[in-house]
Amino acid sequence: MESSVRTAHAPTCVIENFFPDLGAENYLIKRVIGEPLDVFADVFTDGHVILCAVLKWRPAGSSRWYEANMKSLENDRWTGQCTFPKAGRWEYVVEAWADEWLTWKKHFKAKYDANDPELGIEAREGALLLDGAAQRARAAGASDTAVEITQLAEMLRVLPPSELIEILLAPALQAILDRHQDRSLSTISRGFRVIVERERARFSAWYEFFPRSAEGRGDKHSTFRDCLPRLDDAKDMGFNIIYFPPIHPIGVSNRKGKNNTLKAYPGDVGSPWAIGSAEGGHRAIEPALGTMEDFQWLLQEARNRGLEIALDFAINCSPDHPYVAEHPEWFYQREDGSIRYAENPPKKYQDIYPLNFHNPNWKALWRELIDVVQYWVSHGVKIFRVDNPHTKPVSFWETLIAEIHAKDPDVIFLAEAFTKPRMMQALGKIGFSQSYTYFTWREEKQGLTQYATELSAGEMKHYYRGNFWPNTPDILPYPLQNAPASAFKIRAALAALLMPSWGMYSGYEFCESKPLPGREEYLDSEKFQLAWRDWNSPNNIKGFIREVNCARNEHRALQLYDNLSFHNAEHNEVIAFSKVTPDWSNRMLAIININPHSSASTMVHLDMAALGLPHDRPYQVHDVLHGNSYTWQGSSNFVHLDPNATFMHLFRVEV
Repeated sequence: MESSVRTAHAPTCVIENFFPDLGAENYLIKRVIGEPLDVFADVFTDGHVILCAVLKWRPAGSSRWYEANMKSLENDRWTGQCTFPKAGRWEYVVEAWADEWLTWKKHFKAKYDANDPELGIEAREGALLLDGAAQRARAAGASDTAVEITQLAEMLRVLPPSELIEILLAPALQAILDRHQDRSLSTISRGFRVIVERERARFSAWYEFFPRSAEGRGDKHSTFRDCLPRLDDAKDMGFNIIYFPPIHPIGVSNRKGKNNTLKAYPGDVGSPWAIGSAEGGHRAIEPALGTMEDFQWLLQEARNRGLEIALDFAINCSPDHPYVAEHPEWFYQREDGSIRYAENPPKKYQDIYPLNFHNPNWKALWRELIDVVQYWVSHGVKIFRVDNPHTKPVSFWETLIAEIHAKDPDVIFLAEAFTKPRMMQALGKIGFSQSYTYFTWREEKQGLTQYATELSAGEMKHYYRGNFWPNTPDILPYPLQNAPASAFKIRAALAALLMPSWGMYSGYEFCESKPLPGREEYLDSEKFQLAWRDWNSPNNIKGFIREVNCARNEHRALQLYDNLSFHNAEHNEVIAFSKVTPDWSNRMLAIININPHSSASTMVHLDMAALGLPHDRPYQVHDVLHGNSYTWQGSSNFVHLDPNATFMHLFRVEV
């Protein structure tokens, strides 16, 4: 529908107290294509008139609006729902007005029932309102409708009210007039912004591996052409995104050795996050991996398998990066003329120079980095994992993401920001599609429950899509250090089922668990050396990961974000939660023993309303992982979970 054009006037209605409202005009509510957005607002005006309100939305910059009527709840609270048919930036407003016809009709009926002597005058005033509706219908090109409305207006002027009351109150007439309402004195609210993305921005399973270790030989650097078995492995386990650490040339100056030592020996490959050498910078490829032709070949092979490759966008420069010689002003200059290397005390990164985003030539720096991302998009990359975005200005990311999305709204950005909550939330609000979370350190039942509820049921659900990772190349959490396979299965199940997006770093499927003593880091970290790994080792949990990912792919409820409900399990180490579709066609219930070392027997008390289940009828629960089915009735049921056997149930619940 075209936006109405009207003369300026003072606001006639108050429209306030919106939900959701992220607090700033530049913040973006998140949705995927076809996902509904429920909008709430207080709408009221003076007097005793009848209000109408509509929710209007459009692609940003368009002149054509979509529109849906809003529903009045109570105490001046209104709600409406919209959906978005394509990816991109959208905006919505609420428009409200006092409807003169509805108000007249209400008063006319009351006076008719009371045999008011001035009913004839009221009828003629109603006729005038119909005259105006006829004019609007004629202007809209609905000439037949205009004639019909004009005829009714004439009837109001000459016929007694008793012969017209049924026609005036008929829904058919109201439907006609609703299409030609008088909005000349309507009030339009401030606008809200929405970022709409493809489904994979909400539902995804990430698998990270270093292409240089694709063959699992610590004495041989692998190439892109050696990566196909890893793609097939990942697809077989049910993953749909392959994430590569940086694939650019690695610096030689101050190159780190094995286990992050300061001295590199011949043959040491260095950290891929120390980007840049004589072979080039962020637009170049590490020669040992292959060429751009090889990389694009691998991108196509991934697509052929239904996979996408995500690249790491790490804004780091080694001392050998071309930027250092070409734009020394982009870096932090020290008093002695040297350039400051990166630090996160007590950690030091002598092989990396951080860029200064506020240097006098900052506009050129920002332009260059945005162009780098656009370069890789033009070569077929549609997903980026962004390294440490919280150490760069939020305004930079807002600019970059907006520019990239203006050209290609299908590009997905994952924020790797382990930092304070406000910064993590701001990155979500300005456009990052997904974000790393604190899940890695949420180990106890209470902490897991509170955190997952905050992400999926609180205000954050409108702008922050958490992506749960049980490990990363940087982080081997203490509960997984020297841990049994059951610990790895439990954490994978929690990550994959609590959130629709999750990921794991390679080696997890083999339960690799040797730590750097006293640190949450891997011993012999792959960040600094080629990895020895038997990809066909029988001691793996690939089958379990495949089953969990298969369940996610087959059950729609597990692909949604804001449908998580927790249930009461009496045992403090048993967690129970469900996810259901809005139409109740798919109900999934997970019950997991989160202790990898001991069994747990407990009663589980279900929230029947959250599952849409009757209290007085039996229902079936079918374990999609183990194949067992049970008939339950009522909210309270018994489970026994053994970490060395059946440590969890993933039930499909059927009435």
